[in-house]
Amino acid sequence: MLHSLVTRSNHALRALAWPRSSPRRARLLLLAAAVVPVGVFFGHTGVAFASSDEELRFVFNTFSFLLWGAMVMWMCAGFTMLESGSVRTKNASMICLKNIGLYSIAGLAYFIIGYNLMYVDVQGIVGSFRLLYGSSPEELALLGGDASGLGTVLESGHSTMSDWFFQMVFVATTASIVSGTLAERVKMWPFFLFTLLLTAFIYPIVGAWTWGGGWLDKLGFEDFAGSTIVHSTGGWAALAGAIVVGPRLGKFRRDGKSNPSPPSNVVAVTLGVFILWFGWFGFNGGSQLALGSALDVVAMANVLVNTNLAAAAGVIAALVLSRMVLGRIDLTAVLNGAIAGLVSITAGPDITEHYWAIIIGAIGGVICTGGIKLLEMLKVDDVVGAIPAHLFAGIWGTLAVCIVADGDILAQLAGIGAVGAFVFTVSFALWKGIDLTLGARVPADVERLGQDAGELGIEAYPEFVLMPEQYEES
Repeated sequence: MLHSLVTRSNHALRALAWPRSSPRRARLLLLAAAVVPVGVFFGHTGVAFASSDEELRFVFNTFSFLLWGAMVMWMCAGFTMLESGSVRTKNASMICLKNIGLYSIAGLAYFIIGYNLMYVDVQGIVGSFRLLYGSSPEELALLGGDASGLGTVLESGHSTMSDWFFQMVFVATTASIVSGTLAERVKMWPFFLFTLLLTAFIYPIVGAWTWGGGWLDKLGFEDFAGSTIVHSTGGWAALAGAIVVGPRLGKFRRDGKSNPSPPSNVVAVTLGVFILWFGWFGFNGGSQLALGSALDVVAMANVLVNTNLAAAAGVIAALVLSRMVLGRIDLTAVLNGAIAGLVSITAGPDITEHYWAIIIGAIGGVICTGGIKLLEMLKVDDVVGAIPAHLFAGIWGTLAVCIVADGDILAQLAGIGAVGAFVFTVSFALWKGIDLTLGARVPADVERLGQDAGELGIEAYPEFVLMPEQYEES
């Protein structure tokens, strides 16, 4: 029936041959001829059909959450490509398993309790410990054909679960940072256990302090899309894990110097960074949290442009600096420069002076490149450079808000310090507890053989013959 109504309306429009010079009244009549039959159909089927400004805003805001959220979810593919290409081929399958596993764990944990802790009835420190989350009663009634609560639904500005979906994909990003740092030597089940605790409790508590309206938010802390809330949180958790688990076998020589560990698949790493760059448009653009007005659209456009400029500046800065700091033009440092530029601008991408995005991104690339060298000097083994790119650049980006977006330096420092102290302390305690009970690290023979064969019994590249590696133990 609906198809026939639409078909007849289209035939009527073509027969009337809509002239470009038609007066406004004629155009409205033609529009009504096309729309009314469809409206009549929906009216007869019990589905609410309205075209108020409030409903249009609701539709666009909800669509924005869902679209941008899907783009952020695609960043999981970027992390998978980046990490699997950065490790040796004997560990690529494990990286793939960990990334799809952590995304699934994050989604379930955030649905069961994480979102409620972060956003529901936050009283300064933490929200509700109520389990599960779902659509509002008015939305459920609307789905059942009762439109009496439509006004209440529209007042929220967006559908309940679209907001949950957009917030959920952010927590998965935090967990992915830990995966890359601890690759090639952390056991699968202990890693998944830490991921569960990170996504169900640690990240939601940090989020409650800030985006949930808690004590840091009241203090004036600003973080538009999560330089500290998402990226530094993941970076602190990764740093704690790297200290507890220790470096890979043979990574550092007796003289203190590090053995190079080039990526096994440069193409995959590069593709992963491009996917992350693409997904970041959803990460930052979607954090406008609205698409219902001209103001929102203009602001979102500025956010996307600044995001792109910062990433590009991070690349160029790392490219120029890598030879001086690392002794060579290092492709992995350049790729991490892009990520560092993206992380740096994430706290304040809504600035209107676009040249500041270039400066912020470039400084992020410099900090990341220097951070890679610093970690080598401290003998902290970060396989993909996630700590410099996400933690160090995240701290810088959070402080940069004070320079270009009128941020309060005391509030920003308080946020950086509080989040760092909380996440690192709790993560270190969890990693230590896991290590003492379950054992966080794979046995030495499994590490030498590779986690693919040693833990999974599958190889990512079965046609390759893996040659035993020579290690100089530190």
